[in-house]
Amino acid sequence: MSTDVTQTPASQPDGGAHAIPVEPAVSEGTPIFASEYGRLPKFFNWAVLIVCMLASWLLFHFGFKADSLFGAVLVGLLVFFLVIRIVGYAVEGPRRGANRMATVLITSAFALAVLPLLSLLYTVIVEALPVLSYSFLNNSTLGMSLPGAQPGLGHAIVGTLIITGITALIAIPLGVLTAIYLVEYNRGGWFGRSVTFLVDIMTGIPSIVAGLFAAAIVPVLAPALGFRNGIMGAVALVVLMTPIVVRNTEEMLRIVSNELREASYALGVTKSRTIIKVVLRTALPGIVSGCVIAIARVIGESAPLMITASVSDTFNYSLFNGPMMTLPVFVYSQFKANNLDLAWGGALVLVFIVLVFNLLARLIAHIFAPKGR
Repeated sequence: MSTDVTQTPASQPDGGAHAIPVEPAVSEGTPIFASEYGRLPKFFNWAVLIVCMLASWLLFHFGFKADSLFGAVLVGLLVFFLVIRIVGYAVEGPRRGANRMATVLITSAFALAVLPLLSLLYTVIVEALPVLSYSFLNNSTLGMSLPGAQPGLGHAIVGTLIITGITALIAIPLGVLTAIYLVEYNRGGWFGRSVTFLVDIMTGIPSIVAGLFAAAIVPVLAPALGFRNGIMGAVALVVLMTPIVVRNTEEMLRIVSNELREASYALGVTKSRTIIKVVLRTALPGIVSGCVIAIARVIGESAPLMITASVSDTFNYSLFNGPMMTLPVFVYSQFKANNLDLAWGGALVLVFIVLVFNLLARLIAHIFAPKGR
């Protein structure tokens, strides 16, 4: 069915009126064929993805006789993108088709980024569940080769919490105060430039070098402590954690608007009180998050702790007396000894501790975040 569109002018040179046919306007990007509303159903993407993945798996399994999961997923995704692009353009037009394609690509990139993390968590949980028990969390590996022994990682949990706690108590105040100086008091002098340069260098120091530094400097400063103890491991982690805290705190302080500082100064508030009550209060959520990132960065370090805190099979609550076991070193030592069940259990406990720290940091940041009145 077609409709003729005509235009009748008011007057013509010969005095008569003639109907002039006008071609119907066709907008650019009209779909080749369209459904009633020109839109694909909401479940279309998922349906195409399932069909493409199933067809790709059948092709690899029965056609090529190769059980390659990676190859099947890769081919399935490529076919999926191609189908979405062609069908989306044909049914919804270039604009909506391009929007659908962009949505699919972004969603796929997010899924591919999250998939390794989910796979890691699933593997760790499945492998570690059989070994988890009260005795595993409470015992040590002392006498684990004896008949009926129930080895555990309680001593590694204690060592990790003690060393990480002391590290945080030293590195967080040191890093925050350094960042406050660089942002609030530094006027571009040689001392400020030197501190910034040293922080940049320390940020890129390999963890094994930090361990060697602690192993060399602690016996010189405190010969009575001897070699390989908890405080030596804490010193190594402080070297790694401090520049992370400095950099994050510095960025959070620079985000605070200068108008807030100037308003405080206009009311006669001193600079130190402005920093404490206004600047730090405003930047506190970001500072706390950065400190948690720094803790998560150092709590999983194994190389410097193997050199400094070393390996122990017993509980040690003293930072200054003998080796102290930590979770990363426990996982490595048990893997090396082919005790894979204990290694998986240690990995799960380490992941759980990091998760607890993150949740606690979010709670603290929420409580102390500035609230409108």
